[in-house]
Amino acid sequence: MANDVLVQRTRLKILLTGSSGLIGSALRPFMETCGHQVTRLPRISKGFGPPPARAWDPEKGAFPSSALEGFDAVIHLAGENIAALRWTRGKKARIRDSRVRGTRHLCEALARLQHPPRVLLSASAIGYYAVTSS
Repeated sequence: MANDVLVQRTRLKILLTGSSGLIGSALRPFMETCGHQVTRLPRISKGFGPPPARAWDPEKGAFPSSALEGFDAVIHLAGENIAALRWTRGKKARIRDSRVRGTRHLCEALARLQHPPRVLLSASAIGYYAVTSS
Protein backbone atom coordinates (compact mmCIF):
# COMPACT_ATOMS: atom_id res chain seq x y z
CA MET A 1 0.00 0.00 0.00
CA ALA A 2 2.88 2.36 0.72
CA ASN A 3 3.90 2.15 -2.94
CA ASP A 4 0.55 3.63 -3.92
CA VAL A 5 1.17 6.82 -1.97
CA LEU A 6 2.42 9.70 -4.08
CA VAL A 7 4.87 11.82 -2.11
CA GLN A 8 4.77 15.47 -3.03
CA ARG A 9 8.12 17.19 -2.73
CA THR A 10 8.24 20.76 -1.59
CA ARG A 11 9.46 23.07 -4.31
CA LEU A 12 11.65 25.76 -2.79
CA LYS A 13 12.58 29.25 -3.91
CA ILE A 14 16.33 29.32 -3.38
CA LEU A 15 18.75 32.25 -3.57
CA LEU A 16 22.30 31.19 -4.50
CA THR A 17 25.53 33.16 -4.06
CA GLY A 18 28.71 31.80 -5.63
CA SER A 19 26.72 30.32 -8.51
CA SER A 20 29.62 30.59 -10.97
CA GLY A 21 32.10 28.79 -8.70
CA LEU A 22 33.10 25.15 -8.67
CA ILE A 23 30.27 23.99 -6.40
CA GLY A 24 27.63 26.58 -7.33
CA SER A 25 27.90 25.92 -11.07
CA ALA A 26 27.07 22.24 -10.45
CA LEU A 27 24.57 22.79 -7.63
CA ARG A 28 22.31 25.19 -9.52
CA PRO A 29 21.35 22.84 -12.39
CA PHE A 30 20.99 19.95 -9.94
CA MET A 31 18.58 21.93 -7.74
CA GLU A 32 16.62 23.05 -10.80
CA THR A 33 16.38 19.43 -11.99
CA CYS A 34 14.86 18.62 -8.59
CA GLY A 35 12.15 21.19 -9.32
CA HIS A 36 13.40 24.07 -7.18
CA GLN A 37 13.41 27.66 -8.42
CA VAL A 38 17.00 28.92 -8.12
CA THR A 39 17.85 32.61 -8.37
CA ARG A 40 21.49 33.61 -8.67
CA LEU A 41 22.82 36.51 -6.63
CA PRO A 42 25.98 37.40 -8.57
CA ARG A 43 28.56 39.93 -7.50
CA ILE A 44 28.45 43.35 -9.07
CA SER A 45 31.16 43.28 -11.75
CA LYS A 46 33.04 46.42 -12.57
CA GLY A 47 33.33 47.32 -16.25
CA PHE A 48 30.88 44.75 -17.64
CA GLY A 49 27.83 46.93 -18.11
CA PRO A 50 24.95 47.46 -15.68
CA PRO A 51 24.56 44.87 -12.93
CA PRO A 52 21.69 42.38 -13.11
CA ALA A 53 18.55 43.19 -11.13
CA ARG A 54 19.70 40.96 -8.30
CA ALA A 55 23.39 41.53 -7.66
CA TRP A 56 25.47 42.44 -4.63
CA ASP A 57 28.80 43.79 -3.54
CA PRO A 58 29.99 41.38 -0.82
CA GLU A 59 32.63 43.83 0.41
CA LYS A 60 30.12 46.62 1.08
CA GLY A 61 27.04 44.49 1.64
CA ALA A 62 25.18 46.46 -1.02
CA PHE A 63 21.96 44.69 -1.98
CA PRO A 64 19.31 45.98 -4.39
CA SER A 65 16.00 46.68 -2.70
CA SER A 66 13.98 43.52 -2.09
CA ALA A 67 16.69 41.28 -3.62
CA LEU A 68 16.58 38.96 -0.63
CA GLU A 69 12.84 38.96 0.11
CA GLY A 70 10.62 36.00 -0.72
CA PHE A 71 13.02 33.06 -0.57
CA ASP A 72 12.61 29.82 1.35
CA ALA A 73 16.36 29.21 1.52
CA VAL A 74 19.65 30.95 0.84
CA ILE A 75 22.74 28.96 -0.16
CA HIS A 76 25.86 31.05 0.34
CA LEU A 77 28.97 29.84 -1.49
CA ALA A 78 30.58 33.15 -2.50
CA GLY A 79 34.18 34.04 -1.82
CA GLU A 80 37.50 34.98 -3.38
CA ASN A 81 38.70 32.43 -5.94
CA ILE A 82 41.18 30.13 -4.20
CA ALA A 83 42.59 28.66 -7.43
CA ALA A 84 43.62 31.94 -9.03
CA LEU A 85 47.07 33.41 -8.42
CA ARG A 86 49.78 32.51 -5.96
CA TRP A 87 48.84 32.50 -2.28
CA THR A 88 50.76 35.55 -1.13
CA ARG A 89 50.08 37.12 2.24
CA GLY A 90 47.73 39.60 0.51
CA LYS A 91 45.90 36.83 -1.40
CA LYS A 92 45.38 34.86 1.82
CA ALA A 93 43.93 37.97 3.49
CA ARG A 94 41.56 38.53 0.54
CA ILE A 95 40.40 34.90 0.68
CA ARG A 96 39.64 35.14 4.40
CA ASP A 97 38.14 38.62 4.27
CA SER A 98 35.88 37.74 1.32
CA ARG A 99 34.33 34.95 3.33
CA VAL A 100 34.04 36.79 6.62
CA ARG A 101 32.74 40.09 5.22
CA GLY A 102 30.45 38.55 2.62
CA THR A 103 28.86 36.20 5.15
CA ARG A 104 28.49 38.94 7.76
CA HIS A 105 26.83 41.35 5.31
CA LEU A 106 24.51 38.66 3.98
CA CYS A 107 23.45 37.54 7.48
CA GLU A 108 22.85 41.12 8.62
CA ALA A 109 20.69 41.79 5.54
CA LEU A 110 18.72 38.56 6.03
CA ALA A 111 18.11 39.44 9.69
CA ARG A 112 16.48 42.73 8.63
CA LEU A 113 13.94 41.09 6.32
CA GLN A 114 10.25 41.05 7.19
CA HIS A 115 10.08 37.43 6.07
CA PRO A 116 13.57 35.91 6.29
CA PRO A 117 14.26 32.54 4.67
CA ARG A 118 13.76 29.46 6.83
CA VAL A 119 17.21 28.13 5.92
CA LEU A 120 20.66 29.61 5.40
CA LEU A 121 23.29 27.16 4.23
CA SER A 122 26.80 28.56 4.06
CA ALA A 123 29.88 26.68 2.89
CA SER A 124 33.38 27.86 2.24
CA ALA A 125 36.61 26.27 1.10
CA ILE A 126 40.05 27.39 2.12
CA GLY A 127 42.00 24.68 0.36
CA TYR A 128 42.50 23.46 -3.16
CA TYR A 129 42.64 19.76 -3.98
CA ALA A 130 44.18 18.89 -7.33
CA VAL A 131 43.02 15.92 -9.34
CA THR A 132 45.61 13.17 -9.28
CA SER A 133 45.75 9.99 -11.28
CA SER A 134 46.14 6.63 -9.56
